[in-house]
Parts: sequence; structure tokens; C-alpha cells
Amino acid sequence: MSLTRLNGNLLIKRILTSKKYSTLTLEDEYTKTPQYPEILDVSYDAKLDRKKQSVYNELQSVKTVEEKQIKLNMPKYYGFKCYMFNENLIPYDQLDLTQHITRTHLVLNEKLPQFYNEIDEKVFNEVKSGVEEVILTESYLNGKEKFVFNVVKGLNRVFMNSLSKHKEYLKEIQVDFEPRIESFWFAGGMAPPENVKRYRKGQEFQKHKENDPTNRAIQYIGNPLLQIRSKLPLKPVLSPKSVEEGDYPVPFFKYDPRVVGVDTTHRHATNIPGFWPGDNSKFGLISFHDSSHISKRDYNDAEESKEAVHRQGILASFSWLNSQANNLGFTTFNELTYPLFTQTILTNGQQFSFYLYQLNTLLIHSNYVKDNPQKNVCYATPELKLYEEIVDGKLIGFNDDVLKNLLKLYLNEPEERLGVKMTPYLSQEEKVCADYKDVDKRIWLEREFKFLTSNRPRYKLDYEVYAWEKIYKIDHETRPMEARRRPFELFQKPSDRRLNDRQAFYIPKVLRPNLPKQKGRYAKEYFP
Repeated sequence: MSLTRLNGNLLIKRILTSKKYSTLTLEDEYTKTPQYPEILDVSYDAKLDRKKQSVYNELQSVKTVEEKQIKLNMPKYYGFKCYMFNENLIPYDQLDLTQHITRTHLVLNEKLPQFYNEIDEKVFNEVKSGVEEVILTESYLNGKEKFVFNVVKGLNRVFMNSLSKHKEYLKEIQVDFEPRIESFWFAGGMAPPENVKRYRKGQEFQKHKENDPTNRAIQYIGNPLLQIRSKLPLKPVLSPKSVEEGDYPVPFFKYDPRVVGVDTTHRHATNIPGFWPGDNSKFGLISFHDSSHISKRDYNDAEESKEAVHRQGILASFSWLNSQANNLGFTTFNELTYPLFTQTILTNGQQFSFYLYQLNTLLIHSNYVKDNPQKNVCYATPELKLYEEIVDGKLIGFNDDVLKNLLKLYLNEPEERLGVKMTPYLSQEEKVCADYKDVDKRIWLEREFKFLTSNRPRYKLDYEVYAWEKIYKIDHETRPMEARRRPFELFQKPSDRRLNDRQAFYIPKVLRPNLPKQKGRYAKEYFP
């Protein structure tokens, strides 16, 4: 190594074995302030948090929507233990739990927010006659069997025919009838189950965490009557900063959801907003839901019935927006970069409830239950009757305010979000698997994604401990000489099997590509 001066600067010239030269100024090796490496917390909890964050970052960097959903399901070959929330099955007293797992602040008011414009009287009168005709016709022809669905479909037809003359965007929207809605996320802050507490108590390094709260995998299944989508999103009512700085309390529910009637099952995580990835109309405007099942709940508690309606409205709104967010590249572990807004209507054909929901955050798991400053906000109205009764083929007591509310929701025009990157966590070249040029990869990803969303059982069912094993091998060790072959005897956990822990499809020799250096008997897999 030799030192030489060039233009007053001291340079280091290193002669490499390849006879190439590189130079580096000594000035570049020093800074005015000392630069120290980050001092990491080496405790078990801190290392576990860093490991989890690295998994979340990996999920964020996945290119396409389908691959993100496959990656989300990667930890569990047989699916997660999910707490199931069904739209039309509402056990007693679930409102606080619903607000907790969706991080929702509920605002009750008789009227819609001032955000909405007043309705022109000419437009109102034009629509009113059509609405009255729809209700009278459906009540006469269909009775109660399909009354609600046909009323909703008829109202939508009247609104679209009348309002599309005044609003161009209504000519381009997409209408779905009885779409498939499924939504998955993790919610934290609730007390651990007894088996988790026993496991922690038996581990020396986790004894102190015996009663720490755990996450729950939440799966929602919805069945709206009708939903309307567009290429552009609705404008949010509140700015995220105002929500962060304002007073928007959310009830805290610390108990296991099973204490209020929530069932569990093992299934794959699915996020389906009523359409498949790649659809141009990605943003939800309005969804109609049937609330007639509320009257069939035999609890004889009027106040709780009102809460049940709010539970349905909050879950329907949050879940639809959450599944839309997943189709935009966000997940339960990767936060929204802008708010989403939707409008939900619950009706039994006569009574109408309106819910305006703004999704500000998806981070509801782990410590985010307490540390996340963002809240989701839901504006709700009580149930209002569109009419009192039908007598001799006439509507008695028609409520103009309810019809005006409906019109306001339809006339709330979506608009482009200027300066906002709508899919920041998706690749610019490949947003969905159909964008890949590799045909084999496209076919493989679509097949794997649709198998997961179908939630069909595996050909080999999940491992279970039989009753006689529990009695004679686990509780009472009465068979010491028997060969140990079962997973619980070999200290194995079948529940830890990962999605990619499997053998790929075998390719018969005659079907393999006729290449001179072809290697392998199994098809290539494309797990993210």
C-alpha cells in the first residue's frame, strides 16, 4: 500500500490482485458527530418483537394481492383458529366486543352529518313516486318471502334511473347482488385462554407473562343484499389528524369472545370484498343489508336489540372496508396510508338504519390496542320507518326524511385522491398475479389463491388426539412399552406445520420437458 498526495488531498491507493485501482478519501471516513451502531434490547420480549416486525416487513414487500394473501396464510397449513362473526347470527350483548375488535368509536345521531348536501325538491319528487310504486308492488306480489331483497333491488333501480341523468359517475358504477363478503384480521388486548396460561406457566422464561393478553384471529362472513362499487373512493368525513388529536373513546373488552357466544373453527384467512383482485371498481360506495332477523331474536330486550343493529352495521362496514384494503395491498399487519370511507344501510323493507364508516387504521393486534392513536369512526342513525303501514293499496305515514337520507348517500360523489398513492405496498409492474409474464407462475398462484379462499378441507384431515389416547397415554401413562409414533409422543406440534411444508406435484417422466439437463421430478412452486 502506498500513500500519495493529489490536489492537496490525502488518498489511499490500494493495489488489487487484478491490477485494478480504487481510491477512497480519508475525509469520507469521518463525520463531524460520532455515528454509533444502534443498541438493541437483548431481552426475550424485545427479540420476539423484532422477529415479528421482520415478518410484517416481509409481508409488506410481497408484490401482488394474491401473494400477500398466500403469505398471510403461510404460518398455518390447516388454517388459523378463527373466532367466527356471522352477519345474521348475533348473540346477546356483543356491541362492546364489536367496537373493541374493530377499534370503532360510535357516534349516534338522528340526522346524517352536515357533510352531505341538501336534496333538490324536483329530484326528490321524481324519485318519491317510483319508491312508493316499488313498495306497493313488492308487498302485493311477494309477501314476506323475498320482500326485503326485492324492495332493495327496486329502490336501487329507481335511484339509478332517476339520478344518473344528474350524476355522470352513476353510469359507470358496478352493482353486485348478494355478493360474497369475507374479512380477516387479528385483534388483541383480550385475556389469554386457559391452555395458553398453562403453557406459559410451564415455561421458565414466560412465567411472568402468564396473564398477558393475546391476539385473536377474527373471521367475518357477510351476505349483503346489494352493493355498489366505483373506480374512485369516497371522500372521508374526518382527517386522520383530527381523529388522532380528538376525543374518540372505544370500549375495551378484555374477556375471551366465547363468553358472549362467539364460536371458533379452524379455517384459512380470507379477504373477499365481493369481487376478485384485478377488478377496476375497487372502492365501495353503498351496501344494503337485511335486518329482518333482528325481530326473530327472542331476548325481550328492546335496548339490546338496538345494540344488535349497531353491531351488524359496524361489522358490515368495517369488514367490507378491511377486505377492500387487502385488495389494495394493505393487511392486518401493514397500516393504511390513507382513510377509506363507505356507506351502509340496514333495512327490513320498512325500517332503515344508516351507517357512515371511516376506516383509519387496521392495526388492532398486540400493543396497538392501547398504543395506536388512530380510531375508526362510525356515524349511525336509529332505525327510522320509511312508512307506517299499507292500507287499501296506499302507503300511510310516508317519511320524507328517510328517502332524503337514501338520496344523499347515492349523491355522495366519489373523487380522485390527488397526491395519494393508492397501492403503496403493491409492485408497480405486477399488482395481481395476472400481470406476471410467466404462465406457470400465473396458473400456480391463481390455483393456490382460489383453493385458500374456497376453504375446502384437506384430503388428509387435521391431526387429532383420540379420547382413548387422552385417557391412557396423556392423563394416565398406562402404556409405557408401546412404540412412540404419535406427534404428542414425539414432542411435535402439527399445528405448527406451515403452508409450504408439503411435497410439490409429481410430474410423470413422459410429461417432463424434453430438455437435456432437466432436473427434478416435481413441479416448481412459487410461494412468496
